[in-house]
Formats: sequence, C-alpha cells, structure tokens
Amino acid sequence: MSRAIDREGPDRFYVITSGRSRGGDEALDSVTLIVTESDPTPGMQSEHARILQMCRRPMAVVEIAARLELPVTVVRILLTDLLDAGYVTARHPVTTGSATVPVSPAVLEKVLVALHNL
Repeated sequence: MSRAIDREGPDRFYVITSGRSRGGDEALDSVTLIVTESDPTPGMQSEHARILQMCRRPMAVVEIAARLELPVTVVRILLTDLLDAGYVTARHPVTTGSATVPVSPAVLEKVLVALHNL
C-alpha cells in the first residue's frame, strides 16, 4: 500500500532549504521589503525564480510567504540565499524617533475620542 505524496510536509521544506533551519540574515523582518535586482537564471531553484518574478516591485517578506504558501521561516532562508548572491536587495523598515518623544495625554485623549466617534 502506498501513501499519497505530502506536498506541504516537512520533507518538502527540508528539500527547499537544503536542510537549513535558519537563514544567515536575522535582520529580515516580516515587513522588510524585498526588491529584485536581476532576472532568474537557468537552473535556479523554482522558489528562488518565483521570488525574483514577484519582487520586481517591492514586496514584504510576509507577503512573499503568503503568495508562495510557505512558512515565513522558510522564505527567510530562501531570501538570504538571494541576498547573498546579489539577486535581491532588502529595504528594512525605518523606525521613527517618536518613541523617544513623549506624546501629550491631551493628544491621546483626542485620538481616543475620535476613534470612539467612528
């Protein structure tokens, strides 16, 4: 008796990532934007090629994962491969200095009232 092939199982993820469980670039946040810098090459892994085709316009890591129907951790490993090879660039989210500037309680109260009025 043979069992059906599990296309979404851990074996598939193991093959896609060449057995790695972590990418080298831990700085890839879920909202980091990825942009293609070059076209796919012949013989390239199909997931890598799909990422390059999708990211001709900036796309967030989490959106890439959703479109590929792969876990974000697997996509981060694939993106690290592409970053290391120069196929893509990453645009990390910009953090503002607003956390260091205290917000007036009066402003927060006005925002809260406005939200309640919606």
